[in-house]
Amino acid sequence: MVDLKIQYDKISSQVDEAIGSVLKSTAFIKGPEVRLFEDDLQKYLGVKHVISCANGTDALQIAMMALGLKQADEVITTDFTFIATVEAIALLGLKPVLVEPEEASFNISPEAIIKAIGPGTKAIVPVHLFGQCADMEEIMKIAAKHNLFVIEDAAQATGADYTYKNRTFKKAGTIGHIGTTSFFPSKNLGCYGDGGALYTNDDSLAYKIRSISNHGMKARYYHDDIGVNSRLDTIQAAVLRIKLKYLEDYNSARNAAARFYDEAFSGCPDIRIPERVNYSSHIFHQYTLKILNGKRQALKEYLESKKIPSMIYYPVPIHLQEAYAFLRNRRKDFPITDKLCSEVLSLPMHTELDQEQLEYITTNVLKFFE
Repeated sequence: MVDLKIQYDKISSQVDEAIGSVLKSTAFIKGPEVRLFEDDLQKYLGVKHVISCANGTDALQIAMMALGLKQADEVITTDFTFIATVEAIALLGLKPVLVEPEEASFNISPEAIIKAIGPGTKAIVPVHLFGQCADMEEIMKIAAKHNLFVIEDAAQATGADYTYKNRTFKKAGTIGHIGTTSFFPSKNLGCYGDGGALYTNDDSLAYKIRSISNHGMKARYYHDDIGVNSRLDTIQAAVLRIKLKYLEDYNSARNAAARFYDEAFSGCPDIRIPERVNYSSHIFHQYTLKILNGKRQALKEYLESKKIPSMIYYPVPIHLQEAYAFLRNRRKDFPITDKLCSEVLSLPMHTELDQEQLEYITTNVLKFFE
């Protein structure tokens, strides 16, 4: 699904030198590369503050802590997402309120958000799934009308552009009150371990986030906030500084592979290619098809027989996960999510896919439907 080895080989001299420099400095925690990476990412995103942390799940939790959300406050998010989005809400004793995605874009439905807002609602967590932004202009209007916070889960969309109706644009994660991301190795901007970050244009929120992520310290051994221990280590920051320079090239390579897939599959009646919305670019963290007419599992098994990997993101919706049975969600309230979970299939998508690989994958997918 992802070939990190070839990607590393192309930048290995730079990466090895950067890691070696950190090893020689022995500044493994809060070394200078951490702040330098934060500064580089701030410039790339056009956001005032980037605060790194240990992973993307921590980023979500820290964001909710920084906003002062209290136990039993309701947080609206999508039912069609990786578990970490909802996990962070539940860990803080907040109440996840799950809503449907849009069937075509896979992203959270603004109309579903409106229907879910109640007196206990305090925040919305839209997820930019598979590399394409949710409709943030509409979501921010809803949030402003109801005095709600917005935390963007941008872990799958680093580098995607959201375009407003007036044709201005912002990077994914920089539109809400706080944006969060993950630098898990398979991400478009991934490190060689775990890592994450939060984004904000609010000075006071940035100050709070930095404190919470470092044991609640604003000055050494003076703890003004209840915090956590969540820091990006210096080696990972050094790797990310190098990979950030190539992010636009990486995302362009993914788009080229996606266009090849699109052209190959667009005429197949049993396949729906990913929708491109008009308000967001797509950076294809995943290339996710919808396989119709109940043929998804058979196709997956056929591809396995041809040594072609594929993945189902996600096979079980959150409303059916045992850990979240306490929410007492009713299956009949999530027909779109259930339908997507029975149809979606992601094909290999990474920066090193070559013509021969793409032809082999597409030829075999189409052969299955002959």
